[in-house]
Amino acid sequence: MNQVKKVKSVETGRIGKTLTRLLMPVGVAEVASLLLIARALRGFADGYVVVLLPAYLLALGFDQLYVGYLSTATLAGSALATLAIGAMGYRWSSRRLLLFAALLMTATGLAFASVSSFLPLLIVAFVGTLNPSSGDVSMFLPLEHARLAQGATGNLRTTLFARYTLTGSLSAAVGALAAGIPSWLMQWAGLPLIDGLRTMFVLYGLLGGLVWLLYRLYQRATSLPSSYQRR
Repeated sequence: MNQVKKVKSVETGRIGKTLTRLLMPVGVAEVASLLLIARALRGFADGYVVVLLPAYLLALGFDQLYVGYLSTATLAGSALATLAIGAMGYRWSSRRLLLFAALLMTATGLAFASVSSFLPLLIVAFVGTLNPSSGDVSMFLPLEHARLAQGATGNLRTTLFARYTLTGSLSAAVGALAAGIPSWLMQWAGLPLIDGLRTMFVLYGLLGGLVWLLYRLYQRATSLPSSYQRR
């Protein structure tokens, strides 16, 4: 039995190393793959939020003007948060800011799933991390870029950033496909459409929790000597 467990653990380790090689170019710190995975999770969440946010607000009974107000609030809040990080982020460590951003993502998803009044939604939309656009416009972007730049040097840094961007784009495309899940739940599970939409925002919050865990793992890994971080 112990031998079987050892074999499984060895196989799991090999699979993990293979995935790391596919994600990361040789010479780049392996821990940077955690940031790419976090980017993929965020991209997936943003991908379906772009499609479902207007549908969810309309399902709550808001007219198009109020949907526009809420969408504008999300973009304005994200833009101001990004500017604030650039202007005042030096006062706190980037590690704390990343963890805070992930917790804010979790709180945003759960709040949107549980609140249906306009004013609370407007506050959450402005303060939270929802991104109803095709690009990554959030406080995560400058923080992850700063940490990502430390994972490679020279031309490898360009390669790493290219894979980061590609990961985000592909995961957002998959997330856009996942926007059909509420309709599927309504058809096959008999779940009302509004409840299916709320489920997707709960999922958004859960993904924020996973991102938080990845950031924690990244922090622990970067505290190791450099010989353990690079191949």
